[in-house]
Amino acid sequence: MRWQNQTLDADDGALPGLDRAGFARTVQTPEFDGITFHEVLCKSALNKVPDESTLPFRWTVNPMRGCSHACRYCFARGSHEYLDLDAGTDFDTQIVVKTNIAAVLRRELTRRSWHREQVALGTNTDPYQRAEGRYRLMPGIIRALTDSGTPFSLLTKGTLLHRDLPLLTLAAREVPVHIGISLALLEPELHRGLEPGTPSPRARLDLVRACSDAGFAVNIMVAPVIPYLTDGRSQLDELFGELAAAGAASAVVLPLHLRGSTRDWFLGWLAEHHPALLRRYRQLYRRGAVVAPEYAGWLRERIDPLLEQHGLLPEREAEPRAPLPAEPRPAPQLELFA
Repeated sequence: MRWQNQTLDADDGALPGLDRAGFARTVQTPEFDGITFHEVLCKSALNKVPDESTLPFRWTVNPMRGCSHACRYCFARGSHEYLDLDAGTDFDTQIVVKTNIAAVLRRELTRRSWHREQVALGTNTDPYQRAEGRYRLMPGIIRALTDSGTPFSLLTKGTLLHRDLPLLTLAAREVPVHIGISLALLEPELHRGLEPGTPSPRARLDLVRACSDAGFAVNIMVAPVIPYLTDGRSQLDELFGELAAAGAASAVVLPLHLRGSTRDWFLGWLAEHHPALLRRYRQLYRRGAVVAPEYAGWLRERIDPLLEQHGLLPEREAEPRAPLPAEPRPAPQLELFA
């Protein structure tokens, strides 16, 4: 494994996003049964998003790699293969922790070349996964961004954010701070099967409420919607109603994306628990990682009225818009979305 050849000054091409890294130690503790932490000393904290990307930010910070949330659908799973680790169980249990990231970030933010562009956290793996309770990296990151006058956004499933809410409230007085919370389903059984390491949906609703009460306009990532399992009208209506009642300001809804190793990991779970859906999934994802356009259009037609009904349309979509040109849908495919 590539860890064996790492030293504090060695080039580490095995860690994408880190130009140079130093392997410090491997840690296992009783409090995190089954999880191994690989502590590294990073040389860079800010990651630049490729220029060709359509994302609304150019810079990210990722304190960890791998995620104990263990979401079956996580798009970041393939990144673990660069470490000679697998995208399945290793991604869930072998967590790379950049222990010095706050200090490195603070140094990078003081450079004359830094123009205080927005920085996004939670774009790869969750900065408030359980390991944050052990390493406490986020307070230092938040302070570094705030002290430098850098606006930032957070996306998380982790209720550990509660701990830092007072700090985030103070930061928001100095720089723009945006909080996003990921919550795409309410059913306890599906939650245990699809995202077993995450806080419960109810706990995340409480987090939405706490952030809203603190003055944040909380955006919800209802992502991913799992075809045939979480896309029912009554399911979405209930979810949006709960989000609105908790004080969410808006919601963005995205269907499941199956890229690279994530595809095999998710479909393996589907074959075990919902084998009757495999044929329909092969049709939906016949073009690759992205769901068939007819399904995406069908889902949009379902969710937009519900988002408007519950007052969760993002501001840019609040005004009426011209309808999309109608696309023909062959009858055999229409039945897929019933």
